[in-house]
Amino acid sequence: MELPQTINTGEIFQELKIKENGGNGKAVDRVNLHKGNIYSISAWVKLKNEKEITVRITLRGKNVRYIDGGQVMAKKGCWSLLKGGFIVNVSAPVDISFKSDGSAAAEINVRNVRLQRFNKTQWRLQQDQVIEKIRKSKVRFQVSFQNKSTVEGSLISIKQIRPSFLLGCAMNSQILESDSYREWFVSRFRATSFTNEMKWYTTEEVRGQENYTLADAMMQLAEENKVLVKGHTVLWDDKKWHPIWVKSITDPEDLRNVTLNRMNSVMKRYKGRLIGWDVMNENLHYSYYEDMLGKNASAMIYSLASKIDPDVPLFINEYNTIEYAKEGVGSPINVKNKMEEIVSYPGNMNIKGGIGAQAHFVPAQPNLPYMRSALDTLGSLGFPVWLTEVDMPKCPDQVKYMEEILREAYSHPAVQGIILYAGPEMSGFDKLTLADKDFNNTEAGDLIDKLLQEWQQEPIEIPVTYHEHNDEEQNRIIGFSPEVSLLHGHYTVTVTNPWMKNFSTTFSLEVTKETGHLQVVQFELDV
Repeated sequence: MELPQTINTGEIFQELKIKENGGNGKAVDRVNLHKGNIYSISAWVKLKNEKEITVRITLRGKNVRYIDGGQVMAKKGCWSLLKGGFIVNVSAPVDISFKSDGSAAAEINVRNVRLQRFNKTQWRLQQDQVIEKIRKSKVRFQVSFQNKSTVEGSLISIKQIRPSFLLGCAMNSQILESDSYREWFVSRFRATSFTNEMKWYTTEEVRGQENYTLADAMMQLAEENKVLVKGHTVLWDDKKWHPIWVKSITDPEDLRNVTLNRMNSVMKRYKGRLIGWDVMNENLHYSYYEDMLGKNASAMIYSLASKIDPDVPLFINEYNTIEYAKEGVGSPINVKNKMEEIVSYPGNMNIKGGIGAQAHFVPAQPNLPYMRSALDTLGSLGFPVWLTEVDMPKCPDQVKYMEEILREAYSHPAVQGIILYAGPEMSGFDKLTLADKDFNNTEAGDLIDKLLQEWQQEPIEIPVTYHEHNDEEQNRIIGFSPEVSLLHGHYTVTVTNPWMKNFSTTFSLEVTKETGHLQVVQFELDV
């Protein structure tokens, strides 16, 4: 996907010199990093001998623990851009190295190593400037009136019905038992996924006896309150999380048959009612279906899922992808490669893919520049990226860290939505708890309410003025509004004139990035 042009709000770039071979890597001259600052780093890397291999950028120093800062799939004879960075908790001189995964024999070339320092105010300013570019468009209204008197005093009122970017929250079946939980939820969130109620071990605990009671009731609740639902999950590649009777299957053909039945059952039941499906959960960390049905099991399963419901994005959903830079299995590179493997399978090229990053963060300062580079990698395929299960265990700075994570996601052009793995105390979400037992906001709840309000367009009222250049052929007056910057989303637009009792018209408007920098909305009013 095309990323917005870099907005430089930090200090000038510092060019770092390569100083030595480090076995299977390279190192740069020692640099001094300062506590609390954010360091963005980039470099061009290529291999001399290996065909391709992951190259990582790492940092270590006195009183500084070993930190991974980013990775790229480097190739022989071809330069690849490695991006990432660090946030350190002490001021200290450090060594920055580039090393390959796995092969001690890999020889790496590195050039144009650039380091840029930001304080957190500068980083936030950069986020806000990007948000203006990727989440908003300018709109101007051009109105054709019958006569001048209807123009004078006319007002255009703009009200957002639903934002394009969705900050949602998971829900569980406790919501069916508590009016307070239900009211708390539907007054805030416009998107959700169910924690366990659509999973196979819930809907078919006994073979051949399907029970969708909980999922159906939660689906009805969501639809009645105009809450969009992202399906979670059709299948799980971890054998542990299957119904007990599935775990006991030893015949691959039997597993194939019950899997087909499961997919047809759950996907057809909710077809046309979901905004996406997690099809195979965690199919990088685990391989139950590949072990039982062959190495192309995931690709074949996505192929069938696309035939059952071709109209929604079909997601992979992995953990440690954006939240843990040292990850090997679920790294952004591997997630990207897995999605490419699925869509390149014969017959799958037109699949609507999606990438889910669970985002279960540890209770510590998140590595924001690494998170940004990871989202760059995930977004490079052009599929929608969602953060699907965002949480963090309680810690003194939980709210501050969560705000940094959520703002980083919102300011990235590949990210289309966020689902929090959170809720009120009574619902059992004990990590990211948004309300106490009496449904009063926690500090985390205050944060989410603040972001929900900030990321939704406030109602706007703008005047219409007539213009000297009128439509003489049609004998009509052309009125124009000032340009207004609107967050992407669905709106109702109402035109009124307080001096004319029966003068009012309302229509729907969608503002999207596809409409370009300036969207001119033309319409006629006959009064």
